[in-house]
Formats: sequence, C-alpha cells, structure tokens
Amino acid sequence: MSYKGYLIDLDGTIYLGTAPIPAGKRFVEELQKRNLPFLFVTNNTTKSPETVAARLANEFDIHVGPETVYTATLATIDFMKSDAKGNKVFVIGEGGLIDLILEAGFEWEEENPDYVVVGLDNYLTYEKVVKATLAIQKGATFIGTNPDKNIPTERGLLPGAGSVISFVETATQTPPIYIGKPEAIIMDKAVELLGLDKEEVIMVGDNYETDIQAGIRNGIDTLLVLSGFTKEEDVPHLPTAPTFVSHSLDEWGF
Repeated sequence: MSYKGYLIDLDGTIYLGTAPIPAGKRFVEELQKRNLPFLFVTNNTTKSPETVAARLANEFDIHVGPETVYTATLATIDFMKSDAKGNKVFVIGEGGLIDLILEAGFEWEEENPDYVVVGLDNYLTYEKVVKATLAIQKGATFIGTNPDKNIPTERGLLPGAGSVISFVETATQTPPIYIGKPEAIIMDKAVELLGLDKEEVIMVGDNYETDIQAGIRNGIDTLLVLSGFTKEEDVPHLPTAPTFVSHSLDEWGF
C-alpha cells in the first residue's frame, strides 16, 4: 500500500541517542524527494521543535523545519487549552517543556496549580516530587507527558518520563492523564496537522509499547523498525502484530 503521509518517531528510529542511524537519514531524504508530508511525533519533552530541528541538522545532517516536529509538549499544551480548567501550572521537566508551557500563556504556581505536568527531568530532585505530590493531593489535574519507561541511548536503556511519572503516581495514588504516544490525544492532533485521514497515514517507530501501540490503538497502520527499543526476538510474542516489520528503513518500498 502507498501512504500519503508519515508519522515518524525520532530516538531509536532516526538516531540512537547521539549515534546516527544512516538509514533514518536516507528515509527522511526519500520522503522529501517524493514530496510526501511527514511529521516527527516525539514523546521527548526536553527539547523545543526548533531545538530538535537544529539538532537534526547539526548532529545528523538531516534538514527539516521545526513545523515538522510535534512533541508531547505541544500536545500537552493543546490538551490543557481544550480542557480549560485554569491557567496555573507546576511542571516537573526541562526547558523544552516548561518554557513552551509558559510561553503558551500558563502561569507558574507551586502550591495551588490547576495542573501538575510531569515529564522527563535530568535534574529531578526529591523536593520537586514533594511539590507535585502535595499539589495533586489538593486537587490539581495530574498530567503525564508520556509513558516511556526507558529511553534507548548508546549507553543502554535509561529511565524515561514514565519512570518519573510512576514516582509521583505512587506517592499520590492518582493515575495521570497521559498525553504522548500511544494516546489518542497526541495522535489525533498529529494526523490533523498532516491534513490527511488516518487510513492514508502510517506510524513509523522502534518502540512497540509507544510508537506501534499508538497506531494500533488509533486505527493507523504501523511500521516497526528494529533499530532501537523493540528487538527481533520480541516480535513473535507481540500481542497485536504491527502492519509491517523491518530490520532497516532502507527496506521500505514507499
């Protein structure tokens, strides 16, 4: 089948931590050559779309505009605006999350926020978790940017946002509203941004739990590439098979 648009994961699919995946660069360049619309849909909240696009250019020689990057941060902002509970927020996360939320018009509030947003934070402290826990206990809506338990890197699988969120969930005994892949919140908006129907789009990624489940749960075909999180030996045991499985994006026929 020929697809009119592509939703593509980044880490583990286009690159692996700081290591390039050469087939990923060739895949993106082929999409550009064929004028096929694509959107990088990433659960990474530590970087803004502009920073992601700059990193792709500077580190991996992949040249795209920031408008091709839709992050769990942007999806979180879209969710809070549509939810309209209020505009006060406390965030566990980094600049790519905090700065964009504040730029979107939300106000920082540590004691009585309307929302507590928890994402990956390389500078996580116990006190940040304390503030989040107390605010959620007072009634703040608990938002988890994405459920990724681990991040594939050249060092191995590191703790992801889901690990931090689980810390707060355990402390509050309150389940979060998850925004990122595999949830419908981020996928519906990503498809809308492409301007296509779900049947015309394919989700490409390396993580069965997030990328591929994002497609399966939301009626979008999937391509699992075995370059990152999910390994070849896992494939026969997956509960629902991806539409396609590939060892390398070089194998994809468009």
